[in-house]
Amino acid sequence: TVSRGLHGFKPQELVNIVWAFATAGVNDDKLFAAVADEALTQQLHGFKPQELTNMVWSFEKAGARNKELYIAVADEAVKQKLFGFKPQELSNIIWVFARAGVHACK
Repeated sequence: TVSRGLHGFKPQELVNIVWAFATAGVNDDKLFAAVADEALTQQLHGFKPQELTNMVWSFEKAGARNKELYIAVADEAVKQKLFGFKPQELSNIIWVFARAGVHACK
C-alpha cells in the first residue's frame, strides 16, 4: 500500500508530495490519507512552520480535508508557541480552518 512506502519520509518530503498534487489540482484519496497517517505517526515531529502550513493548505486545496491532521497542526503550532510562523503562514492556516469549519480549541 501507499502508506508503507511513505514510512520514514522526512517532513519536507511529505509536504512536497501533497503540495505538488494540490497545485496540479489532483486529489488521490489514498495518497493524501497515507501522507496524513505518516505525518500523524511522526506526531508532526520535526515539521517546521512552513511545512505545517503547506501541509494543511495542500490538503484543503486538493479537497482532501482531514480534520484530525488540521487539529494536530494547530496543537503543534501552539506547542511551538507560534515561534517562527510568518504572518502569511498564520493567515493560510486560519483560511484552512475557516473553510473546513475546524474549531481547534481545547
